[in-house]
Amino acid sequence: MAPTQEPDRRTRLALTLKDDTMETPQNLAPRPQKPLHEYLRQHARERPDHPACIWYGQAISWAELDRASDAFAAHLQALGVAKGEPVVLFLNNCPQYLVAHFGIQKIGAIVCPSGPLNKEHELAYQVNDLQARVIVAADNLLPVVEKVRGQSALQHVFGVRYTDWLPEQPTLDLPPELAATAQTPVAWPAGVEDFWRVMHEDARPQAVDMALDDVALMTYTSGTTGLPKGAMLSYGNALFKTTVCADCNGVGGDDVLLSVAPLYHIAGMLMGVNVPVITGATSVLLHRFDPKAVLQAMATYRVSWWYSIAPMNVACMQVLQAAGPGAFDLGSLKRNPVTSFGIAFTESLATQWQSFAPHCLSQEAAYGLSETHTCDTYTPAGKAKWGTQGIVAPGVTIRILDPDSGQELPVGEVGEIVLTSPGVFKGYWNKPEATAATLRDGWVHTGDMGKMDAEGYLSFIGRFKEMIKVSGYSVFPEEVETILIKHPAVAQAAVIAEPDVEKGEVVKAFIVKKAGAEVSAEALVAWARENMALYKAPRHVRFIDALPATGAGKVLRRLLKDLA
Repeated sequence: MAPTQEPDRRTRLALTLKDDTMETPQNLAPRPQKPLHEYLRQHARERPDHPACIWYGQAISWAELDRASDAFAAHLQALGVAKGEPVVLFLNNCPQYLVAHFGIQKIGAIVCPSGPLNKEHELAYQVNDLQARVIVAADNLLPVVEKVRGQSALQHVFGVRYTDWLPEQPTLDLPPELAATAQTPVAWPAGVEDFWRVMHEDARPQAVDMALDDVALMTYTSGTTGLPKGAMLSYGNALFKTTVCADCNGVGGDDVLLSVAPLYHIAGMLMGVNVPVITGATSVLLHRFDPKAVLQAMATYRVSWWYSIAPMNVACMQVLQAAGPGAFDLGSLKRNPVTSFGIAFTESLATQWQSFAPHCLSQEAAYGLSETHTCDTYTPAGKAKWGTQGIVAPGVTIRILDPDSGQELPVGEVGEIVLTSPGVFKGYWNKPEATAATLRDGWVHTGDMGKMDAEGYLSFIGRFKEMIKVSGYSVFPEEVETILIKHPAVAQAAVIAEPDVEKGEVVKAFIVKKAGAEVSAEALVAWARENMALYKAPRHVRFIDALPATGAGKVLRRLLKDLA
């Protein structure tokens, strides 16, 4: 049974930590309890000309974003799209993504992002799982959509051209793929509607009766275990977690945010779609990560807040070091929550980053998952415990349970992370058995291993199903990887289990070397045996050019098995 007792000392402590310069929220700031698209409408009324989004120099106001999403919403209704119907978004970062996202939700339909890295079989699986009739797709992805269309329920395809909203003279370096097509006219294939034309129609949607508990978003898990599943998240889930994220990170309406993380990913969506709209902050949106463009954006638009993934900081610092002092002014940057995907964000990296951004506080961002609308923990300002994912966010309760007995474990012991909050999802789309296994009495059984310390800081250890058993000893991949990347020649590392006759399993490491660095497999194995318990040390090492990862940077260890 899931635990039902009152929050224990760990949770109480986590909710009462203080910071010398910024009070940790005891209770979330009171805000109107309404869907996030109603905040968009509010900003359009109260500050219509204030920039909601800046796209390579093109400022898009709250009023423009509201009108465009209204037009798309009305067009969907004219096609017969009703409340509760899934609509697929198959495109990368662009302002049209924001228009489509809010337009869909304004009529009570369900936003269903599909990663633009998906190929035919991956898109087909999701479209058919949803029985989706409508998809919004980037023009370069239309060939993939066309392959899927005939074997699915798709009836309506909207084409998005990333360059439609670009200014004549961009203020930031464009990604080469956008620069190459900026002046190229598009002839839309038969059966594809021009999204740009639709969003400029003079139309408003009919009012739809909706509740905060209605499903607003279906985000598909990355498929680390089995086939991807659509996690159903409500308007209320989004409102709660967006409030948590904004308040715990000190985001206000006068901030300028830099949005680089993929909007189709739950973390990028929370930081790049939701937080700006609830706070009224301006978002500088980039199509994808490019270190020089990131630095240009920070300097040009006086960015004060940036959510990043650790390799992004490293790449930016390489550009800064090459450019020399004074090339980019990062003095406006105040906060930089960072996620340790690919590499760990360490205290030394944070200190190095602060040497370039002197007023910036950089810390581990959070622990979370799609099923909870992420951001279940946060790091209080100035109180980082390096190697942890911070403390429990207000309104969230986390327990560490013995995976076999279900009993709560003492401080410091590793077990399954189990949590509950108003951000918990409503279940998996059309998968009642998977829902029952994960969601029990309102508690999400994450399948993640972790531990809590005496001060309420959570350490994520790894996935239970990725744990390696060496002669009966438990080896957590993340722990081994964190040590391996301390080697001076190692840029990135990922480890998996390899069958072994004597030990059951041994550790196999896949290594991406730093540019210009040399190390042999034998030397790295020897180094590992000196720097970790022998049973944790890799038995075999393979060097590869890049680790397979999701668009958000999360390493997909399951794909490494195909390389083994």
